[in-house]
This record gives sequence, structure tokens and C-alpha cells, in this order.
Amino acid sequence: MPRLTGRVTLATVAATAGVSVATVSKVLNGRSDVSESTRARVQEILREHEYVGRRPEQVERITVELFYQGFLNSYSVEVIQGVVEAGQAADVDVVLGSRPLPTAPRSTGRAAQWIRELTATGRRAVIGITSELTDADLAALSRARLPLVVVDPISIAQPDVISVGSTNFAGGMAATQHLLSLGHRRIAYLGGPPSSGCNQARLNGFRGAMEAAGVAVPKEYVWLREFLYDDGLAGGAALLDLPEPPTAIFAGSDETALGLMEAARARGLRVPEDLSVIGFDDTQVARLASPQLTTIRQPLRDMGAVALRTALQLAAGEKVDSHHVELATRLIVRDSTAELARVPVS
Repeated sequence: MPRLTGRVTLATVAATAGVSVATVSKVLNGRSDVSESTRARVQEILREHEYVGRRPEQVERITVELFYQGFLNSYSVEVIQGVVEAGQAADVDVVLGSRPLPTAPRSTGRAAQWIRELTATGRRAVIGITSELTDADLAALSRARLPLVVVDPISIAQPDVISVGSTNFAGGMAATQHLLSLGHRRIAYLGGPPSSGCNQARLNGFRGAMEAAGVAVPKEYVWLREFLYDDGLAGGAALLDLPEPPTAIFAGSDETALGLMEAARARGLRVPEDLSVIGFDDTQVARLASPQLTTIRQPLRDMGAVALRTALQLAAGEKVDSHHVELATRLIVRDSTAELARVPVS
């Protein structure tokens, strides 16, 4: 076996053994979830290159930076939980860090400083959740050779960024088709940022289902801001105060849906008797709502886990099969949607 030259790291050992960095880390830490043949091969390489004999506290541990811009909400907490659980399974440290919000004009110096801080603290990869990254950010990460994976990236104009998401378009169609199947035709969409890729996909799914049903969507029936409770409250007020308000509203997130339901309650409207509401995400708040929220389930924890595993692959110098992975969404019917009330014939 050729002897490795230069500083021997977990990545070089993993590449020589033909395994992942996480597997080498498990062997070093005495984890039992490694096959005996793999363990023997890794240990042989470690001995050959004098990587054994170190005290456990001296073993190089992989650390992944996880950052989220803005305020934490029920969606991001679920994704973070998935990343952390996957990190525990892979014997990898996950550090939740702060990320400066983009400014105008954006300083390339701030981006470079952020990356320097990550490399100085030994980060091996970076995971962002619904984050906006500039060209300066991406260039600095590339120069530092820090792999990046983004869950639901804000920008849809960065095709080279490796990302994880869900079938948002199909979810948008399923949500709208559910409302159409209940007899609703005055259906509005209350969504997130216009520049957000997942929002665009959900909106396009909504429009696609409405067009397929031959139902026109008035421009005032589409209201876009953020995926937050207060935006659901404001957007719900705007939609429900229209001269001809919708009888059903597809909200782009569960939190937005809860704000919408409060706007309806404040106007004396009952959900679902007077207004059907469907959300998106299936976070815990969907089950805590009253009535419980019909929604589109995103496998949020699985999305976080896939992001962590992908980041580790990239950190080990491995290739990934796709620049964008989409996990399947599913309609969850609860109590916030109902058939359109029919006016009795006198």
C-alpha cells in the first residue's frame, strides 16, 4: 500500500480506504455500527500511517456549520432537528452559527471574513437553511474549499448550488386540487417571497391546477410577502376584505395559515364552515391549530438529514448524483377544509 504523504487527515484515510469520512470517524471512536471487514481495512490504514495511538480527545472530529438567516420558526426547527439527528448518527459535530444578513450594497469583505472564521474554527462543510447567498459568498466558499449545501435556497438563479428541497410544485397542485374537489372555485394563494424558489414552485403548482380546472385566478387573489404568522394575518386581512373574497385559501406555510385563520376569526368567519384553509409543511403547529390544519407534508427532518449526508460526501471529496434533491410531499387532510357551502334553494 503506498504511503500517504503530507499531513494525514480523516479525508485522506477515508479516500485510501474507499469509505466515507464519517465511517473513519466511527472506527476511531469505537462505534459498533461498522462492519468488521470495513473496520479492519480502516484500522490497517490508520496503523500504516501512524494515525493510531492518539488519545480520544486528540481524534480529529468533523464539524459542520449550520446557519439560518432571519428568525427561527417551526419549519426551520424541524429541518435543524433533522440535521442534528443525522450528525449524531454519523458521529459528526453540528454547530448552529449566526450568518450576517445581506446588505445593499453587499460587502465582499464581510463574506470573506465569515469564511475565514469558519475555516479558522475547523469547519469541514456548511449547510444553509432558506438562505440567500451572494456571488461573493459563493466565491469565498469556493476559495476556501468549503462545501456548501442549502435547504430550500431563497435564490432561484444559482443552479450550481447543491441544494435539498421537496416536490413543491406537486405539493402546490395537490393542495389546490383538494380545494377544487371540495367545490371551491374562488381560491386564493397566500405565499412567501416572490424570489424564493420553493414559493415560485408552489405558486406555479397552484396556477397549474386552477388552469387545468378552467378557473381564472384574479390578480388580487395572489398575495406574497413572507412565510410568517404576521404575514398570514396581514395577507388574510387583505384577501378577506376584497369585495368578492375567496371561499378557500392555500397558504404557503403552516405559520402563514395560522395567521390567516386568526384574520378570519377576527372577521367573524368560521374555519372551515365559511372559509377553507390549507397550509404547507405539516409542522407541529398544524396539529396544534384549532381546527387542526389540512396541509401538505414536507419531510423536513429527512431534508435536513439528506443535507448533512450530502455535505459529508462533498467534504470527503466524493461526487454527488444530483445538484438538487427533491423529496416527496403528501396531502394531509384534517379539519380546516370542507365542501363549499351551498345556498339552499327556497
